[in-house]
Amino acid sequence: MRVRAALLREMELPTPYAESRPMSVEELELDPPGVGEVLVRNVAAGLCHSDLSTVDGARPRPMPMVLGHEAAGIVEDVGAGVDDFAPGDHVVYSYVPMCGQCTNCQSGRVVLCERGFAANAAGSLLGDARRLSADGSPIHHHLGVSGFADRSVVSTASLVKIGQDVPLERAALFGCALATGVGAIINTARVRPGESVAVYGLGGVGLSAVMGAVLAGAHPVIAVDRIPEKLDLAAKMGATHRVTAGDDVESEIRELTGGGVDWAVECVGSAAVLAQAYATARRGGAAVSVGLPHPSQQLQIPAVTLVADEKRILGSYMGSSVPRRDVPRMIGLYQAGKLPVDMLVSGSIPLEDINTGLDRLATGEAVRQVVDLS
Repeated sequence: MRVRAALLREMELPTPYAESRPMSVEELELDPPGVGEVLVRNVAAGLCHSDLSTVDGARPRPMPMVLGHEAAGIVEDVGAGVDDFAPGDHVVYSYVPMCGQCTNCQSGRVVLCERGFAANAAGSLLGDARRLSADGSPIHHHLGVSGFADRSVVSTASLVKIGQDVPLERAALFGCALATGVGAIINTARVRPGESVAVYGLGGVGLSAVMGAVLAGAHPVIAVDRIPEKLDLAAKMGATHRVTAGDDVESEIRELTGGGVDWAVECVGSAAVLAQAYATARRGGAAVSVGLPHPSQQLQIPAVTLVADEKRILGSYMGSSVPRRDVPRMIGLYQAGKLPVDMLVSGSIPLEDINTGLDRLATGEAVRQVVDLS
């Protein structure tokens, strides 16, 4: 079948993207689902920094590729061997396909699935297939999803079934922003009531981490960013203190907390900011690395503090989540009024405006823009 999709053919085009137009909306060919695969009609997709980091070359991927990894939709058809999904099911995507067979999957660390990682790096589905093409040439899939299209064919390992009472334009955000940010707090750090948390970087993931810290009963919850509007938004979500990013962050946070925070959560994707976050963790505290820096960046910290201060650095990929367990739980918390997800949304845009949306994301003007695919 023919589908409309936002296709990236070349990385590292100059900004503003509204002029260079790295993503073009084109008609592509989509093959029907194969064994263990599902056809989904996409309804909404979030525009995320992980999409931007592919466009600007910070996270190199094979080209050409249809981007979009944070999305939700409705199952339209299933391939052979699929018995856990049916037409009409509402689904959220997981951008890490979970094979269920590798060592990490068997030990419960499904976001570290070895087969899923290899497929994502190759730009294929979990079974190595590519179902998108243009003029007979294959098109790569983004993280097994390629959600910036009106339809996607994906492995069942990339799907989480959700209730039909959840607005899909909100449900999409649970596939990345919420799973990653809230998950970093409750799964990776396992923050306990009364522990102190500082969150560096208030994009969709960072603000989700603020939500998670408030949900966990952390105190104080310190939001760090350079943009005043994002600091104000974090306060509305429950952050107790706002700190403007800069060279004096360490001294300001140490003064606020009497020596540093229990958990410093870095959501920027910068080795320098991670080093700063580590410096603001107290003795016995930890930094949680959530953002994805360019592969060339190197982290520099005083090595002696790992021993003398018993400080730690924890990596958190997709919030150390188990998507089929955590996404429905987080949606339930949202429905119960415990996670103010609606505050993340900076507006809805049509697929044709995706390059303008990338500019708004790059400048920090927007948090989460929802691409309307309905």
